[in-house]
Amino acid sequence: MPRTGLIVVTGAGGFIGGHLIARLRREGHVRIRAVDCKPFDEWFQRFDDVENRTLDLRQAAACDEACHGAATVYNLACDMGGMGFIELHKTECMLSVLINTHMLQAARSAGVSRYFFSSSACVYPAERQVSPQVTPLREPDAYPAMPEDGYGWEKLFSERMCRHFREDFGLETRVARYHNVYGPQGTFDGGREKAPAAICRKVAKAVLTGRSEIEIWGDGEQTRSFTYIEDCIDGTLRIMDSPVAEPLNVGSDELVTINQLVDHVEAIAGVQLRRRYRLDAPKGVRGRNSDNTLVQELLGWSPSMKLRDGLRTTYEWILGEMRARDGQTLATGTRPAPSAT
Repeated sequence: MPRTGLIVVTGAGGFIGGHLIARLRREGHVRIRAVDCKPFDEWFQRFDDVENRTLDLRQAAACDEACHGAATVYNLACDMGGMGFIELHKTECMLSVLINTHMLQAARSAGVSRYFFSSSACVYPAERQVSPQVTPLREPDAYPAMPEDGYGWEKLFSERMCRHFREDFGLETRVARYHNVYGPQGTFDGGREKAPAAICRKVAKAVLTGRSEIEIWGDGEQTRSFTYIEDCIDGTLRIMDSPVAEPLNVGSDELVTINQLVDHVEAIAGVQLRRRYRLDAPKGVRGRNSDNTLVQELLGWSPSMKLRDGLRTTYEWILGEMRARDGQTLATGTRPAPSAT
């Protein structure tokens, strides 16, 4: 992409958005507008040399303001979280369709040259994910459609909106289906965190408190693949710069059980904890893995970070955050917001 055109990143105060802006800055992009509905002190990363705006993109006028003068748009904004959130907040997740609909309309009106939408592996039918030994999910597997209720339907509908804006109005759209992205400088508590961050937090809490037990949702034998944040950003930029208009997977194909995920984090922390399984907790599908054949063939992209190495970086960051927060809690009696840089 040209280094001088205005780039808009929505969801900029969130996990992936913050890392995307950090990468764009490192690559020499000098005009970036960062947009999020959260107050600035709740952004995970915020940069003084970026145009930062607080806007509620569920409102059409806010989307018009966000897209004004933009050359390219990365729409990462949505109301989402880990399985504990999306299973219990289906309406909130589906209302994110307002964001993408209004953003597409605003981007078209503003003459945006290219528009990126962050979709999810939750668009894939549950019937293809009923066994821990799951067959990796290929992009065509999304149809016939029966995505995850709530969040998955919103993502699949928004993918179709991108397609039809491209076909009917000539707005160049690109779509990535993210598979369980994790890493430092993201949510690790409060109910919206995903499995790697949750496990890292639970192990870190055991280390800090001297407890010898960890709670695991489900029986621990459900399988997933987890994508490190820098690999996610690499895939995102590769897709945005490509001529490929159809959705592509951005995920890891390193399949592990949740029990193996806990094994990895325990080894990093140097502890072994007694496991207590909550069989009544939200668990999601039984198995999910990414088939990267198409994105590898078309764009030459594949993830480079091994799970154990990415978990080490993530665990060390979460442990440091928890130590810092505990110290501030003792000093002030309050819990600080996520740090911004």
